[in-house]
Amino acid sequence: MSLVRRAPFRVVLVALVAAALSALTVAPAQAAAPAQAAAYRYWGFYQLADGAWTFAQKGPDQTVPKDGSVDGWRFAVADEASTRYPRAVLTFDQVCGSTPAETGKKRVGLVVDFGRPADAVDGATPPEPKALCAVVAADATSAAVLATAGDVRTEKGLVCGVAGYPTSDCGGAVKEVSPEAKAADQPVTIAAPASTPSAATSAGATTSAAATAGDVTTTPTSGTSGGTVAAYVIAGLVLLALIGYLLVRSRSRARQDA
Repeated sequence: MSLVRRAPFRVVLVALVAAALSALTVAPAQAAAPAQAAAYRYWGFYQLADGAWTFAQKGPDQTVPKDGSVDGWRFAVADEASTRYPRAVLTFDQVCGSTPAETGKKRVGLVVDFGRPADAVDGATPPEPKALCAVVAADATSAAVLATAGDVRTEKGLVCGVAGYPTSDCGGAVKEVSPEAKAADQPVTIAAPASTPSAATSAGATTSAAATAGDVTTTPTSGTSGGTVAAYVIAGLVLLALIGYLLVRSRSRARQDA
């Protein structure tokens, strides 16, 4: 009788071990081979929050940044599984610290990252990233802030070009993403502007001021995903707990049969 009663526990134990091992195998397989997602070449809109870039919750026409905030824009090739933030983080003080406040207006920092050559259309050379302090009306939207960086080309509500870059294309699909475009971002240096008296400052004056300012450098973020590691840890702990529970229960039944 003892063998008959103990047999089911061994069967259950084997099944649970197999299930746990299967879960551990599926997790890395899914991480290594994600579903194919369409890639696009476009301008992304971000806002600085707690020292890091975050996706803007609304479009630039519907976003009214506060005085003292920082908007960011990045041109890149990306899909649903990747994120391309501006490659430098500049605080409001770094961008607007030397720009005096004006009555009835607000100051908004602006970081524009034109991306890498690998992100460009037809081998074009992207301009150097830049930062400036936009002095705009108190109720101005982020679209008005972006306009201080130069001419903005739009199509059907999408920002297609900033300061003349790129000259064509607008959110076009990219059938084959090159290895260079897939590569992790590298550090860049963006000069903080020395002074921006008003939103009417010419692009030439902004460039001249930026050339005399201090440099700000960021380091690339890690590409390591914590999701896969967490899956291993959780599955392992569950597996050990199940094995311990079933062994204790099996021994208890064996003592009762004896």
